[in-house]
Amino acid sequence: MKKERIAVAYSGGLDTSVIVKWLQEKYNADIITVTGNLGQKKELIGVKEKAMKTGAVKAYMQDLRKEFVEEYIFPALKAGALYEHNYPMATAIGRPLLAKSLVEVALKEGCTAVAHGCTGKGNDQVRFEVSVAALAPQLKVLAPVREWEFKSREEEIAYCEKHGIPVAATKKNPYSIDENLWGTAIECGVLEDPMVSPPADAYQRTIPANLAPNKPTTITIEFKNGVPVKLNGRKMPGIQLIDRLNEIGGKNGIGRLDMIENRLVGIKSREVYEAPAATILHFAHRELERLVLDKDTSHYKSKLAADYADMIYNGLWFTPLRSALDAFVNETQKVVTGLVKLKLYKGGIEIAGRKSPYSLYDTKLATYTEEDSFDHKASEGFIKIYGLPVKTFYSVNKNMLKKKK
Repeated sequence: MKKERIAVAYSGGLDTSVIVKWLQEKYNADIITVTGNLGQKKELIGVKEKAMKTGAVKAYMQDLRKEFVEEYIFPALKAGALYEHNYPMATAIGRPLLAKSLVEVALKEGCTAVAHGCTGKGNDQVRFEVSVAALAPQLKVLAPVREWEFKSREEEIAYCEKHGIPVAATKKNPYSIDENLWGTAIECGVLEDPMVSPPADAYQRTIPANLAPNKPTTITIEFKNGVPVKLNGRKMPGIQLIDRLNEIGGKNGIGRLDMIENRLVGIKSREVYEAPAATILHFAHRELERLVLDKDTSHYKSKLAADYADMIYNGLWFTPLRSALDAFVNETQKVVTGLVKLKLYKGGIEIAGRKSPYSLYDTKLATYTEEDSFDHKASEGFIKIYGLPVKTFYSVNKNMLKKKK
């Protein structure tokens, strides 16, 4: 009888390392691991060898960086998508692409099932499973962490030690770290106490703000149709530009986030993130939009940005609505072209200048000098008409304001 084949989304971390061996034992199946390169550094070292040593019959390593930047990161950047107004969602944006890669390998290898290492109270289980349902509804999805016997990370570490599975996590350093080009997420250990400041060893790519240089670092970023194309006057592909900004931002203590956020399943969690490039680019993109978007479009887009972020966070990337929202966003980005100058200093970002061929800023209208061309006399009639509904209402309902007092 032919063995069942299962494709596993494999990071080489603690959970997925345990999963390979556990699925072999439980299902007597051939395990094929699929690892997506989204720009993570340490996690990719020896990951294929580790997968094979753990018992996988095949180990795929997919370079997804270009697709990640152009088809996932930049659409989210153009949309201004920050979950709960803060988190640039490095992990959340990467999950649908990893699911897509997993499905492609599973279909190629004749797998009947795919598996992920997400927990039963995390967001990633939804992101993976909804994506798989959209891309290949015929595939069965297995979630070992939701059903296996291990009750803690310490028990998983003991299982690895028993079976000779090498993992980076230890009982002394039990952090769960997810890294990609757009940012790093750090969980577990002492970080689960919201009153405890993150220890120094929790951070991977940024230095403390107080240890950053004593002089500001000035940079310029140029955008074309909402996409960053140049850094300090030098044209760069997206991967290189983001990588370089991560280095510059990290050295200046930029991009540390410590959040209490609302998970999709309804609980609050304490999350620590590092996202130097994402923090800088969102700031610069937002400042350029202030210059070139008209008031109504700008205000409406800010409302849409929150909805777009919710869709990413809640695992709804492969949906008709997200594609429709992209059409609106891309229309707004036709004028988001120009240069933004920033000062980075001890964890902070300061705007130092901006310009665009599509700038709506008119000095002669804005100035209070003798060059002022604004028609001040026109304001009297404008205010009368603008305030007419309010005046009419309170003329009829004279006592309303008095009652509220």
